[in-house]
Amino acid sequence: MINNKIKESIKNNKEELVQLRRKLHSQPELSFEEFQTTQFICEYLDNLGISYRKTEPTGVIAEIKGATGGKTVALRGDMDALAIQQLNKHVPYASKTEGKMHACGHDAHTAMLLIAAKALSAVKDQLSGNVRLLFQPAEEIAQGAKAMVKQGAMDDVDNVFGIHIWSQMPTGKVSCNPGPSFAAADIFKVTFKGRGGHGAIPEACIDAALVASSFVMNVQTVISRTIDPQSPAVLTVGKMVVGTRFNVIAENAEIEGTVRTFHSNTRDHIEKSIGQYAESVAAIYGATAEVQYTRGTDAVDNDEESANLVQQVASASFGSDVVYYEKPTMGGEDFSEFLTKAPGSFALVGSGNSKKDTEWAHHHGNFDIDEDALSTGAELYAQYAWTYLNK
Repeated sequence: MINNKIKESIKNNKEELVQLRRKLHSQPELSFEEFQTTQFICEYLDNLGISYRKTEPTGVIAEIKGATGGKTVALRGDMDALAIQQLNKHVPYASKTEGKMHACGHDAHTAMLLIAAKALSAVKDQLSGNVRLLFQPAEEIAQGAKAMVKQGAMDDVDNVFGIHIWSQMPTGKVSCNPGPSFAAADIFKVTFKGRGGHGAIPEACIDAALVASSFVMNVQTVISRTIDPQSPAVLTVGKMVVGTRFNVIAENAEIEGTVRTFHSNTRDHIEKSIGQYAESVAAIYGATAEVQYTRGTDAVDNDEESANLVQQVASASFGSDVVYYEKPTMGGEDFSEFLTKAPGSFALVGSGNSKKDTEWAHHHGNFDIDEDALSTGAELYAQYAWTYLNK
């Protein structure tokens, strides 16, 4: 199952892997602005003799063709950074751009996929099929995967595999369980319109602040009283804008929030219920409501066969004690877009190490990774592709 040449290649290129990640970390670029990163990837692939094409506006689709025809497996690594100020500036590879930082590990994903490509290219004559490399932009705004799919990233792909570095897991552990791993992530906006007026004359007004507050307090019953407790769901109101002055009764109120679910029927139910609750609450007070519900990423639902293969590869490559169970997260991931086109799986590779201060949450200004995890991720990419094509 395991290719020893791949294992040796990853081992021999460990230092290069670290340096690649550090270079990318120091030069963060935001979603759909990854022009330097895209060019860097292209130059690296040129040196390896791997054919590729750029996607618009950023991103790269590359292909390693095996000696014999067969299936095509895709490996995905995202590459965009976040609009976050780096706090741990003492590291020698700190961001060179104020207000931008790789605070989610996408620098690591790109570096791991490049070194995996190097290892796979060296054994391409032994591949019974093709490996497609997807260097994806704009994961953080959940638009990059969709853009790549529209540009042919998944054409003729039989299976797709992705990895995310995970600071909440011990370094080197690998988690990839069948079923949901990341939630569907939606956005809703509710606009209430009442009738404004003087704060001393409430009887002549319809108070939008009261309407909005009532909605916020009551909409949580959608989760607590209408959803099966064994079907996880989150409904969060994160923003409420209402009022203009201390002695003026508000005429308008805007509420924004997010919904996270694993199952499509739960998602449908919550979307419908938010509309019903908004209209009912508005009607009680004589106001009106307008609801905008925007579906974002779908849930990442790992194919059973693919997830089991990841576990088998991890055990064979690193030992059975590496396989780890990490519970599903209500966070969103647009890797789900690739799974609409082919079966596959999405693995987490642990990078949390308290001694190296790498257990900070993703999207935090102190986020960093234990670089010992890089080799695990790079080899997992390459060995998964090898095993899938040669099984």
